Amino acid sequence: MKNRIIGNLIVFAMGLLSSQAVRAQGTLYVSSLGSPSAGAEAVGSDSSLAAIFATGSNPGGYALDSIQLAMAPASGTPHGFTVTLCSASVFAGAAPGASLGTLSGESDPVTGGVLTYTASDLMLSPSTMYYVVLTAETAIASGAYAWSVENSQPPAANGGWSASDYLITSSGGPFWEPIFTTPQYSITAAAVPEPGVFILLSCSGLFFIVWKVWRPQRSQT
Repeated sequence: MKNRIIGNLIVFAMGLLSSQAVRAQGTLYVSSLGSPSAGAEAVGSDSSLAAIFATGSNPGGYALDSIQLAMAPASGTPHGFTVTLCSASVFAGAAPGASLGTLSGESDPVTGGVLTYTASDLMLSPSTMYYVVLTAETAIASGAYAWSVENSQPPAANGGWSASDYLITSSGGPFWEPIFTTPQYSITAAAVPEPGVFILLSCSGLFFIVWKVWRPQRSQT
């Protein structure tokens, strides 16, 4: 019985430490939401849009929390809006590579506004480039969503992160072309401590739990 209690406490402690790592407080690393809008770019199946950013040098990487998008009102009757995080392709030049995950949020942002799209277990490597990719299931001739843009300056960034001051667009093929205007969005993520920090915390926590379990029994002998 005593060993079972200790075992359960160990599992609980390790799970608690892991959840604390994942739920660390997020930091706003990139944002261009504070500037006034200068228009919008159409998003559709034949007009995918992508913005590139680069993470900072934190050795443990980052847990992506959310991406906020400033959207203008849509035109026509579009549907199937998606926000995807992609790697940067090393073969296609400055273009999105493999999809790393689709973010959760409003799938039909026809009225516009600042919308939040959340990530689930998406880890970002340090000093690495990624793309935020917006697309939809309908061609823009039938209707298009609209990503708000501004022309004054690149997104503000901190913590060693950076972001480009232009968009790239694709009509559905492998080729992407630049649009020299800044998309309005923000990125929130949590810096992840190095694995050695978690090992130290786990060992300290387990030692404390075992000591609390055994100490009363020693005092009774």
